[in-house]
Amino acid sequence: MRVIGIIPARGGSKGVPGKNVRPLGGKPLLSYTIESALKSKIDRTIVSTENEKIAAIAKEYGAEVPFMRPKELAADNASSLSVLLHVLQYMEEKEKYCPDVVVFLQPTSPFRTQKHINAGLEMLFNSEVDSVIG
Repeated sequence: MRVIGIIPARGGSKGVPGKNVRPLGGKPLLSYTIESALKSKIDRTIVSTENEKIAAIAKEYGAEVPFMRPKELAADNASSLSVLLHVLQYMEEKEKYCPDVVVFLQPTSPFRTQKHINAGLEMLFNSEVDSVIG
């Protein structure tokens, strides 16, 4: 079973400018989500961003950044769904990679651990549900 983790991290936050790269406990906010994803049962951890600084931090912490997100998908009116679909379309077209499970990980939940991610995956795998929201 192929499990992809998708982390949307745009650079244009209006409420807290630069929030995804701001330090929390000495590390960028984004790093916590990447680290948890990499320790979990997720096979691939992809960060979708239009921002070079976010992309560099994502790579530094071990996430994949296979492309830069189009600017229109980083606008205030862009939906999370459109970002997820863009990643999945890119992965299928460019890498012939089509995951069985998508884990949507927002970087603004830094205290979510690999245990939380794995528990959600276990619920999904061991029941007759088709989605889990944490």
